[in-house]
Amino acid sequence: MAPVLAASIGLTMSTGSLKAEERVVPSSELHTTLVKAQEARDAKRKEVVDFFSSPQVRKALKGSSVEYKKIEKAVPLLSDEELGSLALRTQEIKSDLAAGALTNQQLTYIVIALATAVVVILAT
Repeated sequence: MAPVLAASIGLTMSTGSLKAEERVVPSSELHTTLVKAQEARDAKRKEVVDFFSSPQVRKALKGSSVEYKKIEKAVPLLSDEELGSLALRTQEIKSDLAAGALTNQQLTYIVIALATAVVVILAT
């Protein structure tokens, strides 16, 4: 019985060490992945901040109860998913605005809704 137990312990240990070796990620690959993720997040954050700091959007915000400073402080605190969704939405709005598809009133409503959403997301 002892030889069988020893053999099975030896087999388990050698199989375990092989599995552990298969899961190891080189630190350079991990570093590269983390840097790319941070760069993507920074680009999305910049997209959102640039949108809310543009003259047309700042003008639209003046008529609302949401201050630009609140948005500026809130954006870095958003999750990656929230930030990605907001960045995508701001890109769409900029595109529509550049194409003349939005009136000033529509832009104002959209900006107030987005700004309120940012503040509400962080309040919850």
